[in-house]
Amino acid sequence: MRTVTAIMVPPASKARQAFLRDVLEGLQGHPKRLQSKYFYDAAGDALFQQIMHCAEYYLTRCEMEILETQSAAIVASIRASVPQADLVELGAGDASKSVHLLREWMRSGMGHRYYPIDISGNIIRHLQNTLPDQLPGLEVHGLNGEYMEMLAQSGQTSGRPRLVMFMGSSIGNFTPEEAIGFLSAVRRQLRPGDFLLTGFDLQKNPRLILDAYNDHQGLTRSFNLNLLTRINRELDANFLTHQFLHYPTYDPATGACKSYLISLRDQAVHIGGTVIRFRKDEPIYMEISQKYTIDGIHELAAGCGFTPVKNFTDDKGWFVDALWQAK
Repeated sequence: MRTVTAIMVPPASKARQAFLRDVLEGLQGHPKRLQSKYFYDAAGDALFQQIMHCAEYYLTRCEMEILETQSAAIVASIRASVPQADLVELGAGDASKSVHLLREWMRSGMGHRYYPIDISGNIIRHLQNTLPDQLPGLEVHGLNGEYMEMLAQSGQTSGRPRLVMFMGSSIGNFTPEEAIGFLSAVRRQLRPGDFLLTGFDLQKNPRLILDAYNDHQGLTRSFNLNLLTRINRELDANFLTHQFLHYPTYDPATGACKSYLISLRDQAVHIGGTVIRFRKDEPIYMEISQKYTIDGIHELAAGCGFTPVKNFTDDKGWFVDALWQAK
């Protein structure tokens, strides 16, 4: 028997207003920027699924290896402190990696409630339609909306300790300063003793990192340009996507991998009733993918109110799933 619940996003008009506000605010700033959370419409979701399976994008394979081979060890580390808990996932995606931990979670008797949180309604519907068949007995309580609001909702619904998952190097989408703010906000939603499992991409050969964000198929390029297409469709804009160049960079000194779209000419773009002007060669800052060291991960945990429990790494030592406990 399926147990499926969902909390859906606000009305489309409210979501559109927020999207328009964020886009105009970002493109009227200096430098211009767009928020990476808006990458994920239906087309963006599909493109990112392709990116995760392309040859250059090692991150998914590394974390998949960890969860396929070390889920029992992750569960054992948690069970040493709490006999049962509910599992909450921020930015659940298609759960193709998380399903390994979920299966071990249920097998070991840790619990059967899963709260996937995602800004994409497409993702939540997919999980609700597929996971109960893959894992009989799993209760899927889908939460569709902003992370902190939905994390608070999961805390009101769940009376048990929680493991919150934030996987896939999603923490890398924040600058180190922003990561402190985000993880501190997560900590405020947790009770002492709750756990957080976070994926971190580690600093390594710069070419490996840069290639992961500049694949030969052009999938990452299409993923970035798709946001302009979404703005055209949803906000009555007239971006000419062929007039923008996808340009990724990586700084091995700071671990910051950034993506830009570069205007190839002087041009004016209409978004609703607002005109945004671009100079030739002017960048739009699209996203960051921050890379970490082990020491940096430990410092981040301590600074955000967590105690490091254990790091789980792939065989190459390229990626870490770090388990922390709320102080």
